[in-house]
Amino acid sequence: MPFKINISDKGKTFKLEVDTEFLLGKKIGETIEGKEIKKELEGYELEITGTSDIAGFPGFKNIEGTGLKKILLKKGFGMKKKPRKEGKKGSKRLPKGLRLKKSVRGNTISRDTIQINTKVIKLGNKKLEEIFPEQIKEKVKEEPKQEVKVES
Repeated sequence: MPFKINISDKGKTFKLEVDTEFLLGKKIGETIEGKEIKKELEGYELEITGTSDIAGFPGFKNIEGTGLKKILLKKGFGMKKKPRKEGKKGSKRLPKGLRLKKSVRGNTISRDTIQINTKVIKLGNKKLEEIFPEQIKEKVKEEPKQEVKVES
């Protein structure tokens, strides 16, 4: 099963799809060699910062193993938005002490993992822009449209 790997470096993200068994069993927070993912990434050292599984459940660094687990989360520790039952009240804040039970996956990469997020710790010989030239987007200024007058 292929993994979708996101490599982040200085605010830019490069996407890569790899079908390798090397990543199975690795944990969030571990470092891996770039050449194990792709030959062109030789010299790079990458740290695994997060994962996501088939159903979209995130990997949680504090949960051991590969399975799903329901845990209590508070704002800032896995819970990102206001719960539905709070409604459209004028207050933007969450009630003090609010905890919600959410499903998360363990910190170990398994066959259920689809996406792996990494960040660059050590740079290699080639720049990432040279390795992934098709993913670089240049800002193109649009020229103002000129109106064409048709004379009859």
